[in-house]
Amino acid sequence: MPTPAERKALIFLSSVIVLGGATRLYRSRAEGEPVDRESAAALHRQIAAVDSAIGGKRSTGRRKKRGSKRGAPNNPPLVPLIIDLDVASAAQIETLRGIGPALAARIVADRDSVGAFGSMDAFQRVRGVGPALAGKLGANVTFSGVPRPVNTVVSRRSVKKNPKRKSRRREEVY
Repeated sequence: MPTPAERKALIFLSSVIVLGGATRLYRSRAEGEPVDRESAAALHRQIAAVDSAIGGKRSTGRRKKRGSKRGAPNNPPLVPLIIDLDVASAAQIETLRGIGPALAARIVADRDSVGAFGSMDAFQRVRGVGPALAGKLGANVTFSGVPRPVNTVVSRRSVKKNPKRKSRRREEVY
């Protein structure tokens, strides 16, 4: 004889099985009901109207190429822009593929603080520009080597308040 706990478990499992079977039976009968002729005829008329509006074209089931869209005009491919990174603005640099607004701002800031790049190797000194991005941009960028005005703003730290006065600690060490 099963214990009271086992009896409860058996009753629970058998009720779950019975409810599952009843649900499955109900769904199979609800989906298999015959459709009246009026609604079937209306559905066929609607499908025919949609097919005639499309022009009889049907999808072959294959995916189209990424670049081609239905109804889009066939524009000739754009000639890639060649941008001089030594003089270009952040907005112009941002048009290059793989460069967003933050990286364009870093490129301009580095160029303004250190000077013109002049080469791809010097361009890679910017944080976020590595060999992969430099290789991708190689055909679209050029360097004129034109020196840009260097940042003439002097920070407080670089200017001593009293230049004649020497540090005592430095004299003791040396």
